[in-house]
Formats: sequence, C-alpha cells, structure tokens
Amino acid sequence: MTASKTIDIERLDHELRPEPRSAPSALPRLLGVATANPPDRYSQRELVDLLNITDAKIRGVFLNGGIETRYLTLPPRDRDGAFRVETQGELLAKHRTQGVRTGAAAVRACLRRIGSDIRDVRYLVAVTTTGFLTPGFSALLIDELGLDPDTARLDVVGMGCNAGLNGLAAVANWAATHPDELALLVCAEACSAAYVFDGTMRTAVVNSLFGDGAAALAVRSGGDTGAPGGPGSAPAPALLTTSSYMIRHAVGAMRYDWDEDAGKFSFYLDKEVPYEVGAHAEIVIDKLLRGTGLRRRDIAHWTVHSGGKKVIDAVKINLGLTSNDLRHTSSVMRDFGNLSSGSFLFSYQRLLEEGKVRRGDHGVLMTMGPGSQIESALLQF
Repeated sequence: MTASKTIDIERLDHELRPEPRSAPSALPRLLGVATANPPDRYSQRELVDLLNITDAKIRGVFLNGGIETRYLTLPPRDRDGAFRVETQGELLAKHRTQGVRTGAAAVRACLRRIGSDIRDVRYLVAVTTTGFLTPGFSALLIDELGLDPDTARLDVVGMGCNAGLNGLAAVANWAATHPDELALLVCAEACSAAYVFDGTMRTAVVNSLFGDGAAALAVRSGGDTGAPGGPGSAPAPALLTTSSYMIRHAVGAMRYDWDEDAGKFSFYLDKEVPYEVGAHAEIVIDKLLRGTGLRRRDIAHWTVHSGGKKVIDAVKINLGLTSNDLRHTSSVMRDFGNLSSGSFLFSYQRLLEEGKVRRGDHGVLMTMGPGSQIESALLQF
C-alpha cells in the first residue's frame, strides 16, 4: 500500500511561477529620492501647550493620533508673547518661502544621491496644495536652483494629498518620450501656511495632523538607470502602470472653504474619509493589478500615504495588509505627521534606506486626497 503524500499548495504555486524578470529598460525608472524639512520641529505635547489648547477633546485629538513630532513654522509672536493671527497674505508668503527653501534642498540632495548635476535636469514637475502662486513653484525653483532656462516645467496645484502620484504620472510620461533625459518631481508643502486657529474641532483635526516638508524624485528612461540605494542594491524600479479612482459621492469630503470671519481659507476633513478610502481601496488595487498576472500577495513592498491613523488602519484592514507592510507609512506619520503630497516619498525613501528590496520585487505606491481620489502605481525593482 502506497503511503499518502501531502501536497504543499503554497510551495507548488511558488515553484510553478516563472523567475522574476527585470522590467524593460525603456520604461521610466525611479532613480533616487530625497526629502527636506524646515528647521523647527515640535512634539505634539509641546504644540498643545504652545498653542494654549485647554479643551480636553481637542488635546486628545493632538495626543492620540499616532503622531509624536512634526516640522512646522508657527506664527510670529506679538509683544505679549502670544502667537499672532496671520493674514492670508502672510500665509502665502510663508508658503512661498518655505516651499522654495525646502523644495530646493530636496532637489539638491536628490541630485547628489544619484550623482547628477543641476545642468542634467530637463523637466520639472512641482506639486503643492498649501498655497496658490503665479508663477508657481516650478518657475521659482528653476530660478532658485539655476536650472537651464529651457527646462520644461509643469505645476500641479490644489489636488491635495494624492497629487504626488498625479505629478509622477506626468514625469513618467515625459521621461518615456525623452529617453536618457532627467526629469524631477518635487512635492513642496508648507502646511503651516494653511492653518486657521479658531478653537473649533473642525480646524483642530487639521491642525493636529499636517506637517511641513518637501520631497524630490528623479526619473529617467533608457540607458544606465543606476540603483537608488547605491552599489550592490536593487536596481532603480520601473514604473509599470498606474490606476486612478474617484469616489464621486464623496467629492466634498476633503476641501478648502473660505472662512469669512478669519479672512482666509480653511481646510475641511469629513469624519467619514477613512471609511470611504478603506471601502474603495480594493477597487483601486484590483484595477492596478488587472492584466499583470500579479495578486496582492505578490506585492513585496507597500508605500501608502500617511493620511492619518484611521486612514492607515482602514487601508490595512480592507487590503488584508499587516502592520509590517505599512511600517514606513506609520513611522512617517509618527515622525512627521501628514506631509500632504510628499508623504509617500518620505515612506519610499525609508523603504530604500532599509536595504530589503531585492531584484524582481514588486511594489505599490498609493495616495489619497480631495476628490475624493485614490491614486496608485505599480513598480518593479
């Protein structure tokens, strides 16, 4: 009588799959990333005291949101030492000053990391939501950095926290039609320039969440793309495909309103945002992976926007991810707060620096913001 033999389905499935192959060199590749922040960093506990927040519920919003520290540029103080209420004009000036300063610092660091020079940059996409300027950050950064005057440029303004991936799509499309030429994505957000301090729970949620920072990502197609982590690391990942999804019935869940009393814009976040994002996350990722032969369990690296503790939890639950899958998303949230459009690049930088990416690995980038919109991109290292 022949002994029965147990079949290991998981092992068999793995053995029958083809070995991972490198993506074609003609695809746009992410060469390297760098980040920058303004000089002042505060703990959440420092902020509730500095801002003289005494309401127990509002203090709880600040102290129980999974954030420990943030980089911010607080208002100037009056003669009595209290923070002065800034005008909309002063907030726009802050947006410009901090955006150009941190954006330029991120670009310089990114170029150093990949061994390139300012003169190599041929295309610049600048993303921001924390203020409106004409000319925008793309022109201001070209001037500040001394890029060639024939550098092509694009500004992505007002799209919110998902906009980094919208900007990346534009960069990748340009790189695909200009092989061997260097393109840059810059996300520069001075969230301190979008605050209203009126003591309400509505503004407290926003004020407890967002931080200031910028990130720059270099992209090129064709030729020698190098490695984002240095010699011996995985190759620079190729951008294989992207996917977008708008939650139409929640179009007003994240928005700017004009506050007549304050004389400035006030950002609004609906309490249902985490649940809407979570409920639609599967749709976006299934659409992203459709036709690729990949399943969610084949994704080795998840880089998700640090949109808030409840948003992160909703994405984790609905996609069947683990805390380890979202470790960089959560750690960026802890150390920086929500950095709006550049948050996912802060997480992506931590992924590369960790040194666990291997050739052939697949990764997903995922952002969400006003619209309500969810953006995603599929990478292969």
